[in-house]
Amino acid sequence: MGQLGDVELIVPALEVVGTRESREIIGAMVTGENIPVSSFKGLRYGGLPRLSEGQLTVAGQPASLSRKTLRMSRRARALKIRAVGREYRYREEGNRRHHVLERRESHIVVTRSSGTNPRSISGTAHGAVDSIDISLSILFEAVYTRNLSLRGALISTPGRFLDGLSGLS
Repeated sequence: MGQLGDVELIVPALEVVGTRESREIIGAMVTGENIPVSSFKGLRYGGLPRLSEGQLTVAGQPASLSRKTLRMSRRARALKIRAVGREYRYREEGNRRHHVLERRESHIVVTRSSGTNPRSISGTAHGAVDSIDISLSILFEAVYTRNLSLRGALISTPGRFLDGLSGLS
């Protein structure tokens, strides 16, 4: 695959969130010279949109997300993504700094410089990776995915619970 040129990950991405939407909604977006725009918006959690009730758009098309929250292993807890006629799985691997986006023909391993507030993101592509794969793999580094591991889900549960209670008032 040729050069991608400049790629930008934007959080918060104001152009993703409608003016009539709640202030608790935050967006993330990937743009670039040679990659399709991908965006995600969801309820704000720690400065990022969280997966629960989130909305994903890839190359201008809505995409669907699903996951099994009550599974023990990371592989079983993986996020399933259906976008532009493809099926992906996105999962944490090793620790919260490492993630994998995979489909049948390819996978991308992404590493953050730190688990919280990373200054850089790097990745390694394997197989028939294209610009859509790269756009998605970068985008999900700006989405709160800590609960894709059982440990992360347990750690983030009290905060999500309290966020839910604050919304009731």
